[in-house]
Amino acid sequence: MTVSVDAELGAVDWVQAKADLAADAFDNGRTSAALRRSFVQSQHVAFAWDEDRLVGMARLLSDGVCNAYLLDVWTKSSHRRQGVASAMVRRLVEAVPGQHIGLQTDDAQTFYSSLGFAPQPEFWARISGTWLANAAAQTD
Repeated sequence: MTVSVDAELGAVDWVQAKADLAADAFDNGRTSAALRRSFVQSQHVAFAWDEDRLVGMARLLSDGVCNAYLLDVWTKSSHRRQGVASAMVRRLVEAVPGQHIGLQTDDAQTFYSSLGFAPQPEFWARISGTWLANAAAQTD
């Protein structure tokens, strides 16, 4: 298996990407259009390809100075534990030298620790209004 990683948004079939996320129980409710918009509006993105099949994606938000946030790191279940996510995360980390990179994970602590991430004392969160109840999330 040869997987390549790039940042080419135009190559992604967003309807298929959403279906693949749902099949892997990684779908958070965004429409395919909202998923695309999330990636288009991110400062840095990474896509993993096994030939012409999308097998991973990740994105990074950054203020361009000192803080960044890693999110939506996904690898297709058939390609997990083969270095795909590690390659995407490394690519994104290299894009923001000198910045503090935060993330939130429910169950991948060992994975992120292997890439040099360390737990922080607390992470707080809040949803403004109702989850995905905004104009950007409703387009498809």
